[in-house]
Amino acid sequence: MPDPSSILMFLGFGVAAYSVVGNDSIQTLGTFIASNQTVKWYYQWLFAASILVAVVLYSYLAFGGDISYGRLETIPFESTQWFHLAAPLVLLILTRMGIPVSTSILVLSAFTSSVVFSSILTKSALGYGIAAVVAYGLWYLISSWDNKSNPVAPERERYWRVAQWLGTAFLWSTWLAHDVANIAVFLPREMGAGTLFLVLATFVLGLGYMLYRRGGAIQHIVLEKTNTNYLRSATLIDLCYALILLFFVNLNSVPMSTTWVFLGLLSGRELAIATKTADYKFKNVFPIVGKDMLRLLFGLAISIAIALLVQNYAAGA
Repeated sequence: MPDPSSILMFLGFGVAAYSVVGNDSIQTLGTFIASNQTVKWYYQWLFAASILVAVVLYSYLAFGGDISYGRLETIPFESTQWFHLAAPLVLLILTRMGIPVSTSILVLSAFTSSVVFSSILTKSALGYGIAAVVAYGLWYLISSWDNKSNPVAPERERYWRVAQWLGTAFLWSTWLAHDVANIAVFLPREMGAGTLFLVLATFVLGLGYMLYRRGGAIQHIVLEKTNTNYLRSATLIDLCYALILLFFVNLNSVPMSTTWVFLGLLSGRELAIATKTADYKFKNVFPIVGKDMLRLLFGLAISIAIALLVQNYAAGA
């Protein structure tokens, strides 16, 4: 008879995998989906899935069976209890509602101490600020060039298409190095080949479903921003986001919210475009930026509530 804790572990992993892929992967694949509407979803799936498998396998081999790139060093493995499922279940509900929240803060809050949680939150806030400043500076300089009124010449479009697919591969692999930890937190830090196969199969199938649905409800966060379905804009967003994530990958092994970084980047970009565009004013930007900030704060409040409930229950159990 299967061990109840093992059943809960794989249940938590499955729900977390579906929710994290559905909620967070839009950060990396959202602009790719938006600017490749004519490309069949299964070609996008094969492309993204091959990178996912390669990245997870590399971590598995390089970190002695750990697929989280060492990002769970400060969060030791513990047997999954029923109350640990609260975070991924809440994330699943929010994902279905189209509300973007930080999966790192929400899911990992159920497993971390207050000290580690504080480190995750600090790094995430720093990521939001740096991404907003970098994006504002970059698009302040290039917004007049990166604009639909200055379209890509037809003879150069194929080069931008190649650049976007390469940029997406770079971003997707960098994002995975951060956010696989949000799913792997339910799993042993050193897993066997059978568990690895099950993990990869779950990842690939969940990714395929998300791409089949063209991103699902969360995709509107990308589509409501200026020109994100435009090939050149999508490529530049991806490359900027990837470089910022790469900086934080090498900064330290503390997990962070890539959602905060992504929304910070989009907010800085929108503000820069409003600064340089005569018919696009700050009054148009602030409702969009403010709505994203409210979503972040909403997710943070839920994360803190779940962390307190889980820790209080665990202490009294």
